[in-house]
Amino acid sequence: MSTERNIRLEIDYDGTAYSGWQVQGSERTIQGEIVQAIHRVTGFQVNLIGAGRTDAGVHALGQVANFCIEHRLEPEKYRDAVNFYLPEDIRVLRSEEVLLEFHARFDARARRYRYLISGGDSAVHRRRRWHFTKELDFERLRRAASMVLGEHDFAPFCVVLSRKENNVCRVDASRWYRHGPLLVYEIRADRFLHGMVRSLVGAMVNLATVSPDRNRLNLTEEVFSDMLAHQTETRVPFTAPAHGLYLVRVIY
Repeated sequence: MSTERNIRLEIDYDGTAYSGWQVQGSERTIQGEIVQAIHRVTGFQVNLIGAGRTDAGVHALGQVANFCIEHRLEPEKYRDAVNFYLPEDIRVLRSEEVLLEFHARFDARARRYRYLISGGDSAVHRRRRWHFTKELDFERLRRAASMVLGEHDFAPFCVVLSRKENNVCRVDASRWYRHGPLLVYEIRADRFLHGMVRSLVGAMVNLATVSPDRNRLNLTEEVFSDMLAHQTETRVPFTAPAHGLYLVRVIY
């Protein structure tokens, strides 16, 4: 009789020092660090499945992952055991046993991301916010965010080499708001394409920048709306920096 168990982890991390979530060659990655820590705890090399493959420099407040293993350690104790071997910029917040059928990526119904922009420079937050010093028209940002709502083909907002046969995503939350000195963008969708959030933020910031060269990329609200409304191979030419982006929550 199999004693295999499926362990679900909730994780947060500062992505500054890593080449993203997914293991890739000799690069340091979040997934690689956690797999190595689990191996040191259990002696097993596991297949760790993440809910979202965050890029290099992107952070997470609520990443979810799972792995199957035949090991006697109580599920809730994996948190402290794995954390003992992890660097301080990666933390397992919770560990629990779930059904063997659970799959962190394919069972997710939606994911929520947040992007932070500040108007001033900061030594403390330089790797956790995008410091953008030009004036932004907040109403333009709000109007652009509302255009993102609904079902669209987001191919123009995806890394070209990562485009799929189907690039349609359904967005059920998209808004800009102020939080103290910060401008914050929140988006929730059933799926995300590679680079999608950063491309959307870059496009919206471009069209909302108040300066003589505001349309330096020929991006207006009308062009932005048209890109969302019609299938096009045009790629948004400007992407917001990775360090302002956070995977906030995965919804099941």
